[in-house]
Amino acid sequence: MEETGIANNYGVEPENAVITIPSDQKKQRRTILLISIAAILLLLIIITAIYFLLTPNTDIKYVARLRDVFIILMAFESLLIGVALIILIIQITRLINLMNNEIKPILDSTSDTVNTLRGTTTFLSNNFVEPVIKANEYLAGIKELLSIFRIKK
Repeated sequence: MEETGIANNYGVEPENAVITIPSDQKKQRRTILLISIAAILLLLIIITAIYFLLTPNTDIKYVARLRDVFIILMAFESLLIGVALIILIIQITRLINLMNNEIKPILDSTSDTVNTLRGTTTFLSNNFVEPVIKANEYLAGIKELLSIFRIKK
C-alpha cells in the first residue's frame, strides 16, 4: 500500500496528510459499487413488479407476460450462479496448485533448515559448551578447595 503525506513519529497522521489509494483498491471499490447499484436496481424492479401484480385491475395477459419475464430472469440468475460456481472451482484449483507447487517446497525447505539447525546446536552443545561448562566446574571446585586450605590471618 502506497501512502504519501506527512506523518509524525507516533504513526498518527495529521489532518492535512494526503493518502493515495492504490489502483487495485480503486478497482475493487468501483466493482463493489457497480454490483451494489445493480442489486438495488434489481430489487426495485422486483418490488415494482410485485406492486403491479397486487393491483386488482391488472390484465391477465399482462400478468402472463410478467410471469414470463420472471421466468427469464430466474433462468438468467441460474446462469449467473453456474458461472460463479465455475469461477469458484477454478479458484479452488488454483489455490490447491499454489499450495502444492509453492508452499509445500517452502515448508520442506524450512523443515530441512530446522533439522540442520537442530544438528548444529547438538554438535555445538556436545563439543563446545559441555567442555567449557566442565572446565568451569573444575576451576570453581579448585578455587573453593584453595580457599578452604588458605590460611586466614
